[in-house]
Amino acid sequence: MTNQTFEIGSRTDTIPIPSHTPIGVIGAGTMGSGIAQVAAVAGHRVKIFDTQTGAMGRAIESIKAALRRGVARGTVSEQEALAAVNRVVPVMGLEELADSGLVIEAIAENLELKQDVFQDVEKIVAPDCILATNTSSLSITELATALDRPERFVGMHFFNPAPLMELTEIVSGLATDPQIIATVAATAKAWNKTPVHARSTPGFIVNRVARPFYAEALRLLSERAADPATIDELVRESGGFRMGPFELMDLVGNDINFAVTQSVFRASFFDPRFTPSLIQQEMVQAGFLGRKSGRGFYRYAPGVNQPLPAFEPPAPSPEKISFAEPRPVTEALLGRLQNAFPHASRSSRTDAAKLAQVNDAVLWLTDGRTASRVAHELGTPNVVLIDLAHDYGKARTLAISHSDQCSERAYRSIVGLLQTAGFNVMRLKDLPALVVMRIVTMVINEAADAVHYGVSNKCDVDLAMRKGLNYPAGPFGWATRLGTTTVYQVLQNLATCYGEDRYRTSPLIERSFWSGRRLDEATD
Repeated sequence: MTNQTFEIGSRTDTIPIPSHTPIGVIGAGTMGSGIAQVAAVAGHRVKIFDTQTGAMGRAIESIKAALRRGVARGTVSEQEALAAVNRVVPVMGLEELADSGLVIEAIAENLELKQDVFQDVEKIVAPDCILATNTSSLSITELATALDRPERFVGMHFFNPAPLMELTEIVSGLATDPQIIATVAATAKAWNKTPVHARSTPGFIVNRVARPFYAEALRLLSERAADPATIDELVRESGGFRMGPFELMDLVGNDINFAVTQSVFRASFFDPRFTPSLIQQEMVQAGFLGRKSGRGFYRYAPGVNQPLPAFEPPAPSPEKISFAEPRPVTEALLGRLQNAFPHASRSSRTDAAKLAQVNDAVLWLTDGRTASRVAHELGTPNVVLIDLAHDYGKARTLAISHSDQCSERAYRSIVGLLQTAGFNVMRLKDLPALVVMRIVTMVINEAADAVHYGVSNKCDVDLAMRKGLNYPAGPFGWATRLGTTTVYQVLQNLATCYGEDRYRTSPLIERSFWSGRRLDEATD
């Protein structure tokens, strides 16, 4: 038996759970109270249950406070806020959830505990009641084995904070009825959420595809490419991401991020692509969990200033410049450089990755090779590589690296070129694919593998990463901008440099490259 991925939006005959139907929420912590608020605002009477003393009272107060903020922002009226609060009812036992049409569990990530709860709930609710779990990492298929009717069991993974985050992953186990998936997706839409469908595989969509965002940053840190503040600055200001990987790990909690990575690693039978970081393990062992402990990759004590990223000192503007013909991914960069140097000449050479000749230095877009390797293969010692940017026209910061053969004078001429065009320049160790290019291509690679193995479809993967983690573009959107050839070459060169299965190219990218098709056009 197989469980096929389908387009959630393709079901036009499915209606959501009616708003007059009570919703049960088990677990009154941050996620449970947030989910209860979402359902209550949508018009449902919500019964919330928790065994922890005082938890339900704190949940009600949290909902009231959140809705007061909504009133202050003008996103909800006072009358609507009061009505929503009055719809949330604490109950003293699971038996009071008997009339629920949907029960959503949001308790600790413990398989046996969740199964025990659902076994009890199944005996209480009606046969047509849908049972959903908010798990972010546990197998929906395995959780459902505890039930007499696993076909009505589904994952409904909200993102924190649930009232504000648009995304909801709708996750099907092997036994889940497709009509249940369609109904829950329609309900999520009615609750003003963006549903995406995923099969029950390790990490679902977001936690799987996001692993390289953290993993490659940690790998670069372990290789001493740069310090956390510099890498975060590049990911934000050059990559266009809302937060850098290290500040995001500190916000989420290094213990939580490390636990998710371990969970995906184990559940994937120790696939090298998901190997946890020794650096992060040591952080957790030391108790450097991030903001909640006062120290992580950064310190959060009162009066402590955060470290500044390492920018290159000013360099003189070069005189002898020749620009290459632009290609789509570098057109904005070359346009910005040409505006800064309107009298520069044009090069007749057509090297795909070459951007400029500056005095006796050559500037190339990184293609996954080290600058030293490019210099050797070109027979040109003075090679400087430049990192990827989401939008070169708006980026404030760019990273570069130079070959070991490169003279300091030649390197400084490239620094001067970029600074004159308005960029803050960061110097990285000569490592393959630098920072943004490496992280982005590895995220694309993981997204392609998720589609190749039927976890989800390209549209839902892009939606999930943009809505769930606020990525500036979905992985397939990034791939279209970069071009399949660039993505393929970077991955191949990473694999050649490291010789690790971690950097193996997804078969979907491989096929797209050899067929000459864009990655978003390739058949799933």
